[in-house]
Amino acid sequence: MASGGKRAAKPSRPSRPRAAGRFVRLTGGQRLLLAGALLLGTLLLGTLLWKALFVRPEVPLPADTEDAEDGPPAVDYGDGVRPRAAGERKSQDYYTVLILGRDTGGGGNTDTMLLASYDVTNQRAAVMSIPRDTMVNVSWDVKKINSVYNAHGGGEAGIEGLYREIAQLVGFEPDFRVVVEWEAVGKIVDAIGGVDFDVPYDMDYHDEIQDLVIEQAAGYRHLTGEDAMEVIRWRANDNASPYGYHKRDGGVGDIGRMKIQQEFLKAVTRQMMTPANLLNIGPISKVFQENVETDLSVQNILWFGRAAFSGGLRLEDVDFFTMPWQTQNVYSRSESKRLGGYRELNYVLPQGEALLELVNGSLSPFLEPFTLRDLDIMSVNGDGSIRSSTGRVEDRQAALPPPGKSESASPEPEPPDAPPETPDTPESPPETPETTPPQAENPTEPPPSEGDGVSPEEDPGFSMVESPPEYSQTT
Repeated sequence: MASGGKRAAKPSRPSRPRAAGRFVRLTGGQRLLLAGALLLGTLLLGTLLWKALFVRPEVPLPADTEDAEDGPPAVDYGDGVRPRAAGERKSQDYYTVLILGRDTGGGGNTDTMLLASYDVTNQRAAVMSIPRDTMVNVSWDVKKINSVYNAHGGGEAGIEGLYREIAQLVGFEPDFRVVVEWEAVGKIVDAIGGVDFDVPYDMDYHDEIQDLVIEQAAGYRHLTGEDAMEVIRWRANDNASPYGYHKRDGGVGDIGRMKIQQEFLKAVTRQMMTPANLLNIGPISKVFQENVETDLSVQNILWFGRAAFSGGLRLEDVDFFTMPWQTQNVYSRSESKRLGGYRELNYVLPQGEALLELVNGSLSPFLEPFTLRDLDIMSVNGDGSIRSSTGRVEDRQAALPPPGKSESASPEPEPPDAPPETPDTPESPPETPETTPPQAENPTEPPPSEGDGVSPEEDPGFSMVESPPEYSQTT
């Protein structure tokens, strides 16, 4: 014992090193801080992923447009009038899209042409169908708009040519393009679990050449993808069908088919906006990626879907209409030469003032209104020559009066009575065969072709014009 009666202090025991792999016991405060950090990190990661999934589309400005940085190359309109590509917009998020349906099985024809606008800011949308027999300002003789794709050789060149003609027709360049392969319609319908649709007619059409069978009963039904493909292709029944609307009488015509397609598009939109399909985005996106060509990304399309759903867009806020039209027979050089006498083709001509009103009120994204001279609208003069609202006709021969009707030419028969109408079915113009010209890099005067399974002698619009036998029929 040390002096003074005090016990000597024990020497301190050296600390043992902590064994490897042992966890440090956290205090309650440390655990709380760690949990908060993990939560914030998860939220940050989720936000980044969410933003990456929904990307707002940027309107592409052509490279030669003022304020454009890395925009796409400007569309070449040659000596023609260039549509408006830039300007002050009606709202911050106002978009326009050209939608083309391409039937690769039917020779690549683009019979379905839709111009859509979507004002995201104000949650309004519009979709205009463009008839396939619409006359456009081209340099070759047969001026039907559905001849343009194949006249330019199909593929990207054909789409580019069709984009130019539609842009000139309405006076502005649509922001984006969507090309849908025909088979994609059925796949999309199957991906969303089918669609409920009121089939307006008993459909009974068969074509051995195309291996095409359309057999659909009228009435409100749940359609599969295969059913949907048949319904939206139909426009006439077999001549021996007990259901009427025979192909020799034109059936419901191209306008009637567009009406069916518009109603079907409404039904598909309604089905796609259900909560179940909003969670079923994976299979739907896969179909789009495999069957749709577009300059919109999947993230852009998802952004539109989210904007419509969160913004409360209803079908009542979407206007569907067909381009205002009238029909007229117009002299054809190529047919007159081929058949040895004066011949005409039947066209759909835009109604200028009515189309201008739709462009300014529902379709154009620009605040500054258009005039008729901004739109390339074709019409026919009293002497049979054609003119354009722009003042420039690409086909100089067609701008001159045609020669008089040959005395040797057979007289034109009176068109048959129109088929009986049903409610909600607009009066249809006489139906004409498709005008698919031979593929050429620089089209000059491609001849027309038969189309839609309606032979010339059965088609009231072509009762005086026979088509070359080498071109196949398509429905």
